[in-house]
Amino acid sequence: MDGGTLCRNLSRAGVRSGNNGSAPKWGREAGMDPGAGLFPLYYSVCLDEHLHVVNKMNKMIKRYLNHLISVILEPGKRGDKMRIILKESAINKEYSISGGNLMTRMIKKHRMLSLTLIGLLALSLTACGSGESKPSAAGAAGESKYPEKPLVVVAPSGAGGGWDKTARSVAKVLGEAKLVEQPMTVENKPGGGGVVFMAQYATQDKKNDYRLFVNSPPILINNLKKEGNSPYGYKDTTPLAQLTKDYGALVVPADSKYKDLKSVLDALKANPDTVIVAGGSAPGSMDHLVAVLPAYKAGIDPKKVKYVSYDGGGQAMTALLGGNADVIATDASSVGEYVKAGKVKVLAVSAPKRLEGILKDVPTMKEQGLDAEFNIWRGVFGPKEMTADAKAYWETKLKALHESEAWKKELQANSWEADYLGSTEFATFLGKQETLVKDMLTALGMAK
Repeated sequence: MDGGTLCRNLSRAGVRSGNNGSAPKWGREAGMDPGAGLFPLYYSVCLDEHLHVVNKMNKMIKRYLNHLISVILEPGKRGDKMRIILKESAINKEYSISGGNLMTRMIKKHRMLSLTLIGLLALSLTACGSGESKPSAAGAAGESKYPEKPLVVVAPSGAGGGWDKTARSVAKVLGEAKLVEQPMTVENKPGGGGVVFMAQYATQDKKNDYRLFVNSPPILINNLKKEGNSPYGYKDTTPLAQLTKDYGALVVPADSKYKDLKSVLDALKANPDTVIVAGGSAPGSMDHLVAVLPAYKAGIDPKKVKYVSYDGGGQAMTALLGGNADVIATDASSVGEYVKAGKVKVLAVSAPKRLEGILKDVPTMKEQGLDAEFNIWRGVFGPKEMTADAKAYWETKLKALHESEAWKKELQANSWEADYLGSTEFATFLGKQETLVKDMLTALGMAK
């Protein structure tokens, strides 16, 4: 908003600027000298739905700002309610003002301070004008200091898999783009396809705002499956943002006797014990579901598929290249470098249509006669009892990450597809996905 537009808006709201103009009506009622020059309040900025009021005030207002502890905007029925905390005789008192109406009692007790606060209120409500101001913990004298120390992003798996790559890409871009000033490190916490990490995080780190983690459908699957399950799920965290979506891939060594998906399914039908299928997560988890999905859709009992689990896609790939597995189910985005090097061949992807980039010539499962799809989303989570300041901080930063050019380049380099959901939308999506996963596990006889 330019200065002229703002001045016109303020004028319509009954706020006048300049040293020679008369004081606003509420200023006269409070006994304020019209020539005292309460204003100008020059401009306001609305950024990402968070209200930031930038004020250039004269000396009179500045004298009274030391009395202000914080100003907290709270959405009312019309989005115009403000809670004001004042310091009076070392006792905190709260007052509520709706719109621009001034409480008579407040005028009498806090003449000049009231004028200052109502001026701020009128400016914020009129300049932003959205009627949807969000609560803010960053008041005029009480801005959040989070984060005040280094941050950790956990990949609940070994190095080389989808979680690991996502965590490192997030930390890299946030740091290099200076979206986050504090140092960020990535830790790998393998074990049980994320089960071991969740047991620790949900109990020991439930209030730790400085420890985030990356996850995907296993946070739902591990909580719903019958064997090797976790008592903890997404409801034991604070979902912050979904960032990407990926798809499953069935991969064989470059010199494998299996040339297409049909040849693998034919071998499974003839003798399931002759085909060793591996993945980077525990039985009943995401890689396992991707591995058995084609067999299930082809009428093969998924419980007869010989599945071997490893801690992370990197270890599963090592097993494949070392001759310890015939086929692996993994993330499509994690196999590009092996395809380029001529080490592996991808037989199918679980996408609704062919992917772009290095895997553009790989047929989908649907193309090969199977009604099968599996979307592997990835997102960032915080602790269940995350503070409001920290949650708001990460909602802003992760949205900025999603919109940055550096992140778009990272997506392209890893063959990821952007699929951003904010905290509220992400939590809603997880609830729906949880129902779908439970139905799938039940159909496969793997639900608890």
